[in-house]
This record gives sequence, C-alpha cells and structure tokens, in this order.
Amino acid sequence: MFVKMLVEKASIKKPGGASDGLKPSDVEPRLVFHYGIPHGATKFAYDTIQKILAISTQDGRIKLFGRDNTQALLESPEAEPSKFLQFIQNKGILVNVTSKNQIEVWDLESKVLSDVHVFKEDITSFTVMQSNLYIYVGDYLGNVKVLKLDQESCHFELMKYTIPLSASHGSPAEVSGDTAVLHTLPQPAAESKRVLVVFRDGLLALWDIRESKSIFTTGGGLLQSQHHEMKKVTSACWACPFGSKVAVGYSNGEIFIWSIPAITNSRTELNLDRATQNAPILKLNLGYKVDKIPIALLKWLYADGKASRLYVMGASDLASTNNLQVILLNEHIETRMIKLGLYLPEPCIDIEIISSSFDQSKHKQDILVLIGKSGHIYVYDDCLIEKYLLQSQSKSSPSLPKEVMVKMPFADSSITVAKFITNTPNLLTYGDEDYIRLAKNIPSPFPFEPRPKDGTHSFQFNGFTKVKNLYITGHSDGAINFWDVSCPFPIPMLSLKQQSEDDFSLSGIALTALYFHTDSRLLISGDQSGMVRIFKFKPEPYAENSFMSFQGSLKKGSNYVHSVKLMKVNGSVLSINISPSLVHLAVGSDQGYVSVFDIEGPTLLYQEHIASEISTGIISLQFDTCFLHGFEKNILVVATKDSSVLALDADTGKLLSSSSVHPKKPYRALFMQILDGQDMLARGSKMSNNQDPGKRKSDEDGPKQSSLLICSEKAVYVYSLNHVAQGIKKVLYKKKFQSSSCCWASTFCGASDAGLALLLSTGKIEIRSLPELSLIRESSIRGFTYSAPKLNSFSARSICCSWDGELVMMNGDQEMFIVSVLFQKENFRPVDFVSQVYRKELMFSQEGLPTGSIIQKEKKRGIFSSVMKGSKPKQVPEVETEDTRESIEELSKIFSTVNFECHHDENKDSMAMDDDGIDLDIDDIDLDDPVEKTKDQNLLAALNKKKLASKFQAFTGRIKQMNVKNEKNIKEEVKDEKTGAVDQIKKKYGFSLSGESSAAKIAQNKLHENIRKLQGINLRATEMQETASSFSAMAKEVLRISEKDKQGS
Repeated sequence: MFVKMLVEKASIKKPGGASDGLKPSDVEPRLVFHYGIPHGATKFAYDTIQKILAISTQDGRIKLFGRDNTQALLESPEAEPSKFLQFIQNKGILVNVTSKNQIEVWDLESKVLSDVHVFKEDITSFTVMQSNLYIYVGDYLGNVKVLKLDQESCHFELMKYTIPLSASHGSPAEVSGDTAVLHTLPQPAAESKRVLVVFRDGLLALWDIRESKSIFTTGGGLLQSQHHEMKKVTSACWACPFGSKVAVGYSNGEIFIWSIPAITNSRTELNLDRATQNAPILKLNLGYKVDKIPIALLKWLYADGKASRLYVMGASDLASTNNLQVILLNEHIETRMIKLGLYLPEPCIDIEIISSSFDQSKHKQDILVLIGKSGHIYVYDDCLIEKYLLQSQSKSSPSLPKEVMVKMPFADSSITVAKFITNTPNLLTYGDEDYIRLAKNIPSPFPFEPRPKDGTHSFQFNGFTKVKNLYITGHSDGAINFWDVSCPFPIPMLSLKQQSEDDFSLSGIALTALYFHTDSRLLISGDQSGMVRIFKFKPEPYAENSFMSFQGSLKKGSNYVHSVKLMKVNGSVLSINISPSLVHLAVGSDQGYVSVFDIEGPTLLYQEHIASEISTGIISLQFDTCFLHGFEKNILVVATKDSSVLALDADTGKLLSSSSVHPKKPYRALFMQILDGQDMLARGSKMSNNQDPGKRKSDEDGPKQSSLLICSEKAVYVYSLNHVAQGIKKVLYKKKFQSSSCCWASTFCGASDAGLALLLSTGKIEIRSLPELSLIRESSIRGFTYSAPKLNSFSARSICCSWDGELVMMNGDQEMFIVSVLFQKENFRPVDFVSQVYRKELMFSQEGLPTGSIIQKEKKRGIFSSVMKGSKPKQVPEVETEDTRESIEELSKIFSTVNFECHHDENKDSMAMDDDGIDLDIDDIDLDDPVEKTKDQNLLAALNKKKLASKFQAFTGRIKQMNVKNEKNIKEEVKDEKTGAVDQIKKKYGFSLSGESSAAKIAQNKLHENIRKLQGINLRATEMQETASSFSAMAKEVLRISEKDKQGS
C-alpha cells in the first residue's frame, strides 16, 4: 500500500511543466515599512533640534517620527524593553539601554546599530551631556563611570575618570541602605564643572569634576531619621534654569525642593547656613502622600515669564485618578499653589514635551505626549495647559484641556475586511515627486500641524489609473475606503458611504466581504445583515475640478459612481466571487446559504443551503471547470467553516455529489484556493503582465489536473479537484501543525511558481511550495502577530495579501505593517525618503546655536525665599557661563586621567564580557616592547589607530579595540612640571603618579597579559578539539545505524 501511494504521488506532474517550483532564492519575508504607533510603547526620547520623537516598546523596537511625516523603525538584536532612551541632540545618534544593561548606539542617518556595550553592573542612571559626547553611567553599587562616544565610528570608550561611592557618598562604614545612583544631573550653565549625584537613599551630592571631590551634600540619612520612616528617592529633576534648585520625588509620595549652590568659583568656600543643608526649602503637597503613591517621574519645563511648570507623574501600577499633575513652579508666585490634574482613562508610564513648530518664526506650539499603561499614546495641547495655569492665578474659570488618543489618520471606525491589489496594469503612474508631496500633506499620527476645524482633509481623486498599489478597507460603520499604498504611506483616495441610488448616509452595519475587479471597475460589498451592493464606477478620467472630502458624503462624489445595485441574502455575508465571464455572482453566508445572481439584473438564479452538523458558514466560493465522465463541466466549489469542501453545478446549482470531502477531525477552515484553476489564472492575467505559473502547462499534457487547497487551524490539505467534484476524498499532500496553530493563510505567485504563506500563532511566517507543501523559508517579523477572530466577532487586526506576495496588516487603529514575501524589486516608492527622519543639513545649520535652557538671573524674592519662616532673603550670585569648546577640551584631559587608582581596574572590566564569550586570536598578542613617544607622536599614533580600528572593526571585534586601548593606557605621556589637582588627590590617598611607572613594571605587566592570552587560546583550542572528537563519534554512530537499517530492509 505504501509503495502504491509513492507511485501515485510520483506520477503527479508539478504545475508549470518543467518548472522546479518555488525556490528559496525567490523568497525573503521582510518588513518593508511600518506606519503608525507600535504596540506596547514604554518610553519616549526627543531630539529638540531635529524634531525627532522616539518611542521604544516592550519587544525591543524603537519607532522614530520626524519632519514631513517621515517614519522609521529600528529593531534591537534582542527583544528586550528599554531602561533608558536618550538622543545625543542634533548628532543623529540615539542611545538605548536595555533591561539587560546593554548600551546600544544607533546611527539614525543609516538606521543601523553601530555599537553594543555590555555592563557587568546593573545600570540605574544614564545621562547624556548635551554640550559634548560624554555620558554618566551610574550603577546599583553607587559608582558613576564616564563614557565617551566617538561620533565618527559611533563607538563608546570607557574613560579612566570615575566617581566612586566612597568619595561621593562617604566611607563604606558610614553608608547604609540602598546607595544606587538614581540620577546624575549635570548642573546647568556649569555642565563641564559640576554634576549632582542623586542616590536612592536620599543623599544629594554635588560633585566637582575638576577637584574630583564632593563639595556639597544634603538629604540622606538625616532626612530618614527626622521622619522616622524609610523612604527612597524615585525621581528627580532640576527646577530652575541654572541649577540652584532640584525637585526630588520619593517612594512615599512626597516631593521636596532642595537648594543646591550655584557658585561662580569652584575654589571658594560654600557660604551656606548649615541649618538649611538638611532641610528642603519647599514641600509640595499634591495628594500623592495620602495614598502612598510613589513619584515615578518629574519633569520641569522652563518658560518665559510666570509659566515655568513642573510635571508630576505617580507610579503607574497603582490605581489613581490623580496620576498626572502640572503645577506652576517659578519665582513669581508668593503663596497659593496653582495646579492642574490631568485625568487620563488609564495610568501613564512616561511623558515628553515635543514642539510642533518647525519654523522658528511661527508661534511656538508644544504638545504634551503621554504613554498609557496599555501602550496607547495620548496628547495634550501644552499651550492650553499653560493658559489654564496662568488664568487660574486670576481666579477665573478656564476650560480644562482634553486629551486626544493618538491613532492613524481617518481611523474613525475599525477595519473589518480588506483587499490589497498591487502592480495594477496602468501605463501612467505617479512619480516619486508626486508621492513625496502627497506624503507631506498627510496628517501625522501626532498633531504636529493644526488640523482643519471640521476634522476633514480634502484630497483630489483622479481615479484608479495612476495607482500602482490599491488598498481597499471595509469598516464597522459600513464605509468603504480606498487608499493608495504605493508610497508606502496609506494615502486616502476615496470614501464610499452610499447605500443606494438615493441614500448617501452610512448604514452603521459592519462590512464582512469585499470583491474588486480592476479591469471592469466593479466593486462588490457584503455586510453583517446580508445586504450585497454592486458599485459600478464611471469610466475615467473624472472632472479635474471635482474634490471630495475623505470624511464627507458621496453626494459630491456622483462623478465617480455610475450605479449601485442591492441584493439581500440570508445571514451575514462571508464570501463573494464572480465567474470568469463576469456574468454570475456567488455569495456565501454564515447560515450556509449559497446564492448565485446574474450581475446584470441583478437576478437570483438559484440558492442552495449546505447542511452541516457543526458549522454551516461558507468561507469561500470559487468558479472553475473540471472533467467528469469525459466531459468538461462548470462547477462552483464551496468550502465551509468546518473544513468541508463540495462542488455544485455552476449552471443549475445542484450538488454533484451527495457527500462532501472533509478531514477526520473537523477544524475551523481559514482559506480555500483552486490550484491551476481559472480563478488563479484570472488573477494572474488581470493583475500582472507576467504569465501565471499554472498557464505554463503545455497542450500535450492533456486536460489539466487541477487540485484544491484548503487550510484550517490545524492542517493544510491538497485534494484532487476532480475527485472532490465526485465526493471522493483523495489527498495529494497534507501538512499538520503540531506545536502551534495556523491563524491566516494565502497563496501568491512568484517568479518561478506559486507558493503558500502561513502565519502561525507563534508569530512565525512559513512559506511553503505548491502543491507539495514543503517548507521553503521560515521567518518572523517582530510585532507582526495575528489571531483568528472568534465566532460572530471581528478581530482587532486585519490582514490581506496581494497576488504577488505583498502583505498588509492593520493593528487596530494604531499601526500598519507592509511585508514583502518575495525577493524582488520593491513595489513601493519612495521608501528612502519617507524613512529618512534625520536631516544632516540641520546639524550644520544649528551647530553654532547653544543647547540647553535659557539662563536668567534669579529673582531675590519669591516662593522659594518666602516659604521658610524666619529666613532672610539672600543675594544669589550670578551663575557663570562657560565656553563650550574650551570646556570640551578640558573635560577630555580630565576624563582621560585616572583620579582614583583603586577603582581604575574595576573601571576597565565593567564593560568587558566574560572570557568564555571572547574569541581570542594569536594575532592579538603584541610581543614588542612599548616605545616611549613624544606628545606629537602620541597624537599621530592615536589618529592612525582610530582610522585602523574603524576600517577593520568588522574583522577584529571588540577585543582588539580593548587591547589597543590597553596599549594606550601603559604608554607614558609628557607631563607638566606643575602638579595638577588630580595628582594631589592621588598623593593624598597614597597612590603613585602616572609618571612614576617604570619601564620594567610596564614590561612585566605586558608579559603577564600575553601569557594570559596564550592560556586563553590554548583553552579554546582544547575545547575545539573535544568538540571535533564528539562530532566524529556521533557521525560514526549515525553511519553504523544507517548501515544496520539497510541490512534489515
């Protein structure tokens, strides 16, 4: 019996004659473009100069939104959420710290991951110094390390400078509690001189970078003892433009404002009253303490006049109606606190303020953007928030700002059914310049630009002639929308709301089926009530002066629709198809009725009810021909929800067999397609000039041997079509899903043959050959998941596939995926423009402008000076300014020098991976003795090494870069005779100076390093030898078993 089955399968000829079928080289599933808000958003970052908003997600994706509607999607190597996400302003660099303490450097111009650094310690704070390319990294042990980013190679270098816990917080004997560094805040106007280190136990330490010591501390242990409760710092931010006040939020819901000295000379003694050093100058009572809600985030915004304000966000895991509040916080308010509570429908987890005014001459318009706990994005007009707070001072009654949930433009109702048609055979199409202009005019998901008051947008509809990729969506309110997805932005073309010749209003009934014939411009829709409408469009071109609002009615659109015909069937419409001659229309309903109409009438020709004990829904209908008893017969193939298939006489509607073909166990059917049948041939001939694979069969092969494909949640079957017509189950091929289930399926035509695309519940995309169902390629696209809707319900996600393997999936009203299955020239343009969020020309035009807040003198009196009883107003010194270029050069010298020798070795190892994960090479060992060089020679060598490292980094890897850095560390530099502040600190703690290292000591260290590398190489070689031996033994065992099986057979 088994041999007989093999012979039968071998005798079946593949479609296409001599074709070898779909090849792996023809297939490459990939994401072409992502549009909208990604699902699972968690964090924001914003480039204030480039106007780029970044949104990170739970699964390691980062979405970028730029000017002119540009969008791009980045994917981290690992699907991990972000701890920290920050731009290096106006440099085209985004830094992402993952939950696994991996620091990723993204080059936004090329949209590639340039570097990944792994920290051993748990990173608890991460701050980018915007005036230069240095970064403070704080860890859970209380130490702060400094990174430098090389802008040319986009690689990090770990500096020798460090801020250890023992020097900033105190000796280990004095330290108690959680000393993790929660924030490192460079002091405004003195960014290169001082940084405020905020510890989780409450201590605030102002660190002098040049002196390498803590010059001021406040809060901390004394604060805990005063209130007899253990509370921890959860958030902090500066609360003035030059760093004299800092706002700190605590785990018990308290918010304190602390005074920090903003001194003009770092060498002068601090002239502060000791009594005020451990007491805040202001306590904000916003109601969080009553409910013990931790302060998750603080953000202070400087504004002209009296509008400076503090945004306060409570922890998102606790239910609260007062999750987000905004208060005025400036030097002009004397007594009464002005605040505004923003009541979102859900707790928020992050906020950011973005600018919607790209032209500096225009009126400033800012937007407050928030992420809800569910991942949805909400926006407020920040100008209305400012207006509300200012008007509240005059005791007037201003209107409360209202939040707006961010969603795709024009998404007033959910999509229930969709069709995607690509490569339409049009001679005239829009050029790249046309699509760029249209893309700029599309409303952004974020309201960067003001929208029309009525919420509508007018687009000129010139017909379908110039559209290359057409996307048609049916909605829950009965609307039908046409989109041009050639861009690949979804550019709105036309919205049909007409129900009949005289009714132009929405029906409010969800659409469940669509069919569009490109050549005849025939659109057929079916809805949940059983109503079928046939729209016949007028010949093109249309009137040039005819405009149509995408959200308007179709009364103005009578120039487009020639006629609307209505028909009614029993039950909700599930499937629609027309005969190749365009004469007959077949409609299947969820109650098992198959209705066939004459389109011209429309006249009902016949109606048949397909009885079923499990599920009667008709999921698919297809016209075809087959040979029965030596005669060719027109048939209508019917597939039901329980995976049963049968055939009707297409002319009379009579069943050709009393029994249907179905699997042993009924599962929910998803898709049915006739292979090499007239329907697939018609699709190929209509949509493309390329000949369909099924048409390649030569005449001498005799009558075509069509097969039928049906896919369910648990299996895919290929039956003989002639046997199905006779009610006989003849399985040609089958594939069962064991560990997962199938959610969606569709066929497509490639260059060599047709294929089957499957989307599994695990998120994987399988591409299989037809009709053999052999696996050709397996892939997955992050975030691209789909689940089949439950019975009598609609899925929040819709997915459809074009005849040439272009997939479009809509995730509710938030995001759209465009996926290409075939390895071919892109069907979409201009992708490069719409995904280029970074503008390099802006970097050069803004290089001379200062970054950071505007610095102004502090007023003598105000809320901070008057709230403390008995305190006298003090004259606050004017804050110093600094030259950016000189400060960068000075910082480079300071950070390149070891300031605490005992922490230097730990600093070198903090970014190194374990030895087990490093591939050692004999070429990495340098046996030459280091030669002392002059300062000029050192500079030239450093430049040469920099070029060499960037040129060969793909081959040498991270270890060689670290070896080069180690070689630099042991070389002596020419020192000035005058001892600096750093050397004095070294002497104080008993460490030797950098110039006191002897040549013998250096040679000894180099020898030990080379011995360690040789041992590592030897160990690696031994492991490889053992692996080879194990593989050899396994191969021999497999060969022995194979020979034994042959002898047994």
